[in-house]
Amino acid sequence: MSSLERACRCLAPARRWAPAALWDPTLVPRLIRWNPGSVGNALHLTAHRVGAVNVGFPGLGTVINVATVVIGALLGMWVGHRIPERTRSVVTDCLGLTTLLVAGLSAVSVTDSALREAVGPGVPVLVVLGSLLIGSITGSVLRIEERLAGLAGVLHEWTERRRTRDGSGAADSEETYAARARFIEGWLSASLLFCVGPLTILGSLSDGLGRGIDQLTLKAVLDGFAALAFASSFGVGVLLSAVSVGVVQGSLTALGVVLGSLLPDAHIAALTATGGLLLVGIGFRLLRIREVPVGDMLPALLVAPLLTQLVVVLR
Repeated sequence: MSSLERACRCLAPARRWAPAALWDPTLVPRLIRWNPGSVGNALHLTAHRVGAVNVGFPGLGTVINVATVVIGALLGMWVGHRIPERTRSVVTDCLGLTTLLVAGLSAVSVTDSALREAVGPGVPVLVVLGSLLIGSITGSVLRIEERLAGLAGVLHEWTERRRTRDGSGAADSEETYAARARFIEGWLSASLLFCVGPLTILGSLSDGLGRGIDQLTLKAVLDGFAALAFASSFGVGVLLSAVSVGVVQGSLTALGVVLGSLLPDAHIAALTATGGLLLVGIGFRLLRIREVPVGDMLPALLVAPLLTQLVVVLR
């Protein structure tokens, strides 16, 4: 038996899963007779065909991200009751400082070369300022922060009713108010932290465009640890932020699938820098420096790319 026949016999089990065209027993001998150097090309072609099999689907990155947030939040809720209040306060301070770090990294996008070339030098800061002003005024008129707090309150009441269906008695009003405020703060802060940032936008669009889920996988790991820390301080509100992650990232992924490359680099940079300043507001709230109405500022994320496009057209 020749060495070639032995090699083909060893590879015979692979016929169960590989395409039949790749394992034609006459292919290699014919290639050798035609051109011995083509054997390497045939093997390279085989590896390319097998490696090109796509086992993922649009939205896989978001599914992984939601799963890590849920797991992290459940672990945090399980550990949180065993942590004293002083330790939980320190954890919240650490989260606030880390949020400011992430905010700074995002805000630096205002110096992005693509944005500067698109709108001109010195204009990117004005674009971000205009986006914040227009978005914040719009949000305050629409009372977005108040409506989000009301939605979070409804969710909190629903979770509390499920907890107390056995009729164990009503809790003290002050404790109920404190728990409600903690739930709202946890859900709103975690949702904004997980959904506002360059990885959310770029990663979701890349997933929808079929360019891979590397960015969302990295974000999923970071969000999982952040959810663990948040939930140890804020409880079940952080768990429900997984719904926010699924809705926001799922919508962006769908846009990537339907519309293709949605935003130019300059528009994404303006959006990212504006989102960075919103994260600064979240950091201030976590550090108890100032209750910045970040919810009212959310429309700025829509205004930023639109205002950038307006400047590009008028320039």
